Amino acid sequence: MGKKEKKSKTAEQKARIAAKQNKKAIQKVKKAKLKDEDNDDVDLQAVLDEYSKQSSCGPPSPRSSATFIGSPSSNKELFLFGGEYYNGVLATFFNDLFIYLIDKDQWRKVTSPNSPLPRSGHAWCRSDHGTNIYLFGGEFSSPKQGTFYHYNDFWKLEPSTREWTRIETKGKGPPARSGHRMTHFKNYIVLFGGFQDTSQTTKYLQDLWIYDCRAFTWHNTDLPSGSQKPDARSSFSFLPHPAGAVIVGGYSRVKSTVATGKQSKGGKQGNRSILKPKIHKGRGILFGGVHDVEESEEGIDSEFFNALLAWNIERNRFFQLTLKRAKVTPKSQGDGRGTAKRARGKANEVELLGNLAALQTNGSIANAASETLQLDTDMPDVSTKLAKPVLNVMPHPRFNAHLAVQDDVLYIFGGTYEHADAEYTFDEMWAIDLGKLDGVHEVYRRELDHWQGSDEEESDSQSENAESDDEDEDDGVQSDDLSPSAEKKGQPASEAPGGADQEQTEAAIVDPRPQPRPFENLRDFFNRTSLAWQDTVLEALRHDGDLDKTVKELRKTAFDLSEAKWWDSREEIIALEDEQEEAGIGEVINIADRDNETGGGIGRKR
Repeated sequence: MGKKEKKSKTAEQKARIAAKQNKKAIQKVKKAKLKDEDNDDVDLQAVLDEYSKQSSCGPPSPRSSATFIGSPSSNKELFLFGGEYYNGVLATFFNDLFIYLIDKDQWRKVTSPNSPLPRSGHAWCRSDHGTNIYLFGGEFSSPKQGTFYHYNDFWKLEPSTREWTRIETKGKGPPARSGHRMTHFKNYIVLFGGFQDTSQTTKYLQDLWIYDCRAFTWHNTDLPSGSQKPDARSSFSFLPHPAGAVIVGGYSRVKSTVATGKQSKGGKQGNRSILKPKIHKGRGILFGGVHDVEESEEGIDSEFFNALLAWNIERNRFFQLTLKRAKVTPKSQGDGRGTAKRARGKANEVELLGNLAALQTNGSIANAASETLQLDTDMPDVSTKLAKPVLNVMPHPRFNAHLAVQDDVLYIFGGTYEHADAEYTFDEMWAIDLGKLDGVHEVYRRELDHWQGSDEEESDSQSENAESDDEDEDDGVQSDDLSPSAEKKGQPASEAPGGADQEQTEAAIVDPRPQPRPFENLRDFFNRTSLAWQDTVLEALRHDGDLDKTVKELRKTAFDLSEAKWWDSREEIIALEDEQEEAGIGEVINIADRDNETGGGIGRKR
């Protein structure tokens, strides 16, 4: 009996030991899995870090038509995205995201392969709940601005992680455009205005679109025919309001007869004004602007402003904000000698106290000197702070300045000023305390770049471009190519650059007749190319010796030829349209077709 019990106990012990070992093995497997998952998480974070790198850098390069906003996730950060720079010869477009750290007075540049393509003239705003920033549209052109297009893509930026996400909305959204503005109202994003460039003309818009952040859909709001609504415009100020949104100023190229018999172009030019989710203490802030008057067909008289205005919501009135006079004496201004003397006196006092402490503790003066040096390293750098002056006057007049407000401080970035035929982009940033109004504090300032354009160069380049564009239109090849990213994202084959194999390409062209373009219907195609088709018909009639047809018959035959060509090219054009829609690109426009307007491309519009 004792042996049986002993054997049973031994079996039970072996079973318990086996169960414990099995349990330990299972726990080891679980720990290994968790460890692997943790490693996967670490690897994923490393991948995300690679996709979203923040590097310390200097201030952004000069640019215009960018977007500037205070971060919704931190009141110590400002975001700047995109824009363009034109030096009179070439236009450069950007898609970099800069972050200004207010408390550290430092810039960070965020690079990510998932960011939107380079653009300017786009619009963005924060959502009402203050967690995301939404961006829509914009424009891009070739360096010489011979070809360009508008975007119709919609993006979301997560401020805390700096992550870009392209939003695929349900249903139809706003058409491609630039120069529009967006703001927020409750859980909606409100978009209004802008302009579209077509091969025939520039169309200014007055449509109103509302995006529901919860339902992820756009709604095109059609106001009743009898109700009032703003005229078509671009480059206006769009301010959030407790009851909706407020439009201030704007630009539209229209002609109207005035008392003096002159032609008036546009109206008050509103600048960019980006505020907090709640309007700053019940008021909107505006700075600068321009007013254009077209004195003749060749010249435009522009008046630039540098006034700082506040719009009171309750009273619906504008008030000019003026800087307060400095209370310090003139001797202590400018070079800051008085402050420097006080700093040196404080340093001497610290050194003296250190020496006395060393003598009292039977220490050496050398040790006291080292301690004093350590104290000096901890003292603030007075010379660095004094290097940035404070102005008692407003910055130079300008339009299209980028504004942002954080913690009652207005930040003014860049802006544009025109003199004669030159266009200067300011490379500077200023800060104004809206509560104190104690001066204009310089954040950074660099000298303006030299304008490379001139009247002779512009006239020569325009004539050369006109000749080259005429030749390219005949053979279907564009000499002014877009960026590599644009070529990948759906650049029409008829606009690819010639390159080294130009002779072979020309020899391979079988049909020299006009080619349809993406998003171009039959009617627009014939309106653009009717003269070319009529010339083709006349040449064929001369060859056959039959010139008895009427103008109506001639036009009918030309239309039949264009219709046949349009249908023959549909398969290829649809493929290009799909590629461009995937990239968020609208119609690609050639400036050579814009013979009814003057100017150097979209970058030169307001």
